[in-house]
Amino acid sequence: MSEKIDRHAVGTGFLPEIRRARFDRLTIYEVSESELIVLEKGSPDSISLNFAIFLISVATTLVVTLATTIIQSVATLITFVSSAIVGFVFGFYLLISWYGNRGSVSECIEAIRKRLPPEGTVEPLLTNETEKQMGGE
Repeated sequence: MSEKIDRHAVGTGFLPEIRRARFDRLTIYEVSESELIVLEKGSPDSISLNFAIFLISVATTLVVTLATTIIQSVATLITFVSSAIVGFVFGFYLLISWYGNRGSVSECIEAIRKRLPPEGTVEPLLTNETEKQMGGE
């Protein structure tokens, strides 16, 4: 009764099934370190948009509250009015700021995609030997 023991499966207790589906065509893009950082962080402007929506929503709520209720206290009225004004001013400032800077990730992706030559263009594959022959490092 000798059993065949796989040395690679001894520590794991089982062998996983590996399945591979082939692609008809696979496009690979080279990405620089700085582009990878931009893609990793995402758009920094999305935080501006989130705060703009928040501030404008709060300011709108305060204005609706002022329009629908009677506030007896002058201090409360001043707080509501000033908070609404500050919310609208900063909210619209952040909204305009977001609108002007919203394309950083899209521009990065577009620059990466533009590196791919047009369909049907044949480019020679550069190896270390061909680079040396061409005078590269």
